[in-house]
Amino acid sequence: QVQLVESGGGLVQPGGSLRLSCAASGSAFTINVMGWYRQAPGKQRELVATITRRGSTNYADSVKGRFTISRDNAKNTVALQMNSLKPEDTAVYYCISDPPSGSVYRTWGKGTLVTVSS
Repeated sequence: QVQLVESGGGLVQPGGSLRLSCAASGSAFTINVMGWYRQAPGKQRELVATITRRGSTNYADSVKGRFTISRDNAKNTVALQMNSLKPEDTAVYYCISDPPSGSVYRTWGKGTLVTVSS
């Protein structure tokens, strides 16, 4: 079983940057995809970005060109560099991991709050 712990959330002004990190423990060797989802107040949870073990990435259109996802397979960590942050990026950000068998066996972290406000 995999456990995920996020860190790096906080309050940032519009236009600012923030870096989120997520560390996997437990059966981390089973992980294929890692990534980030977010849920804003009153909205559904949505994909932010994912990265496979081989480094293939996928981004939501709303964050393309502003956010960068990266991964360290040796350390079982994934990071999300967020630049040019907007108030609409305010949300709880969740780290996820999927085994090779797919998202039906997805593990979720507890989430970290990002608030973009002046």
